[in-house]
Amino acid sequence: MDLSAPLAWLVDEASASPEPDRFLSELGGRLVADGLPLAGGALTLAIPHPIIARRTWLWRSETGVVIESLGFAGAVSDRAGEEWLAGLGPTLDQSTGAGTDRATLGWAGIRPFDAGEMARLRDVARFAAAPLAALAERAALAALLDAYLGRRSAARVRAGSLTRGTGETIRAALLYADLRNFTALSETSEPAVVIAALDAWFDRLAGAIHAFGGEVLKFIGDGVLAIFPVSGSPREACDAALHAVAAARAGMAHLGKIRQAEGLPPLSFGVALHLGDVFWGNIGAADRLDFTAIGPAVNLVSRLEGLCRPLGRSVLISGAVADATSTPLLPLGDHPLRGIAAPCAVFTLPDA
Repeated sequence: MDLSAPLAWLVDEASASPEPDRFLSELGGRLVADGLPLAGGALTLAIPHPIIARRTWLWRSETGVVIESLGFAGAVSDRAGEEWLAGLGPTLDQSTGAGTDRATLGWAGIRPFDAGEMARLRDVARFAAAPLAALAERAALAALLDAYLGRRSAARVRAGSLTRGTGETIRAALLYADLRNFTALSETSEPAVVIAALDAWFDRLAGAIHAFGGEVLKFIGDGVLAIFPVSGSPREACDAALHAVAAARAGMAHLGKIRQAEGLPPLSFGVALHLGDVFWGNIGAADRLDFTAIGPAVNLVSRLEGLCRPLGRSVLISGAVADATSTPLLPLGDHPLRGIAAPCAVFTLPDA
């Protein structure tokens, strides 16, 4: 079968494209080299994700640059690709596949496409259906793994790290936090009210953690374990964790005002910070695995958070973090921690 260079690429090589942006850039470049008068292209895939409904990649022929646009669930418009292409020139939109495999591939021309060029682009859409279905499946799997496992664990699963007992040691600032009086809330409220409260709490805390470069490792009931990996100096990781705590406190204060206006009590919480090594890896039964964090540092930060109520503080910070940061802290003395051999030097924020 005598195929043009772009169609031969779609048959022989395109399914191996690592990401949709590379696929669009490669395909667009090959079509231009084959004589098609393209100003740009757009590729849209439906993505199963809690908040993202669609991902659209936009390619500009003049520069070869690809940018991405996210379409959120419930958004008024899902025509990001069409609208962007319309600003470049005359457009041609095509759909490939069906259902969850459906993709939209659009092109803008530097001039109107003639009948022969439109026929060639229709052939491109037909030949692109199979590689785009493979790309959509990989993108969907990546989105689901990220949503349910987190970035670090998802990356390990995609890389094939599925052997029980394997993992990695991470030097990081650790954050452990949980809600106060959650048991009483869950016993006196309808399940929908409890879930709404948990979601609001996790939104504020996880949002603050991610905003400052941290990663949530685990949701544990009403608690959260997160890390800020040390990639440069320990001070950078500790300062990032402290900034995240400040942002979470501000978010929860705002949430408290909203709940007060609705006649609901505020959600109080405690949070602890520590600097140390955490082992993050696979544990579980032979046929049911989970990623979890273990090690003395994890034990210490969880025990330290347990001192928040006895000490009447919402934020407690270990001596290891205090030694690494220049943020002004208030010393609270050395305190024994259950299950920890040596007393821990404990600090707090002046207003916490």
